[in-house]
Amino acid sequence: MTAERAAGALALDVVELRRGPGVRRSVDTVVDLDGLTVGDRRVVGGRVRVDLEIEVVGDDLVVDGRLGMVTRVPCRRCLEDVDEEAEVVVREIFESDPTDGETWPITDERIDLEPVVREAALLALPLVPLCRDDCVGPEPERFPTGPTDAPDPTELATDPPRDPRWAALDDLDLG
Repeated sequence: MTAERAAGALALDVVELRRGPGVRRSVDTVVDLDGLTVGDRRVVGGRVRVDLEIEVVGDDLVVDGRLGMVTRVPCRRCLEDVDEEAEVVVREIFESDPTDGETWPITDERIDLEPVVREAALLALPLVPLCRDDCVGPEPERFPTGPTDAPDPTELATDPPRDPRWAALDDLDLG
């Protein structure tokens, strides 16, 4: 299966599909989407495997299935890139009068799956991965995580200076 441009592979005519209830259509393809990046987290190459089923339910269309991709995010300890397979379940509704933020539009008997795929792929990016379970983080000599000189213990025992704005409370007698 070769990768297709998202505009052609994910923009679908649904006239035939909407002629009868319970009719289904499969979308099984690989697409390359630009801009699947959030900060330093990204879908490798923007390549997403799409395996969706579209079903007519009343006047609406229900899109159900899975997306697969390889994500690249920095390890939370050593900051080296971590590539891992990710899969996300998709279940969305398309309708003629969509509810903002809840359903997707059917426009001129066509649906566009690209925004659904793009949103689901970005939400599937791992937040805090580890490159391996025993990752100890950066090299302490190259990347010190604390002060290089230990503080004098007598300096830690002294009270911090008082804020002069609170001095008026010292004269207050509550007894």
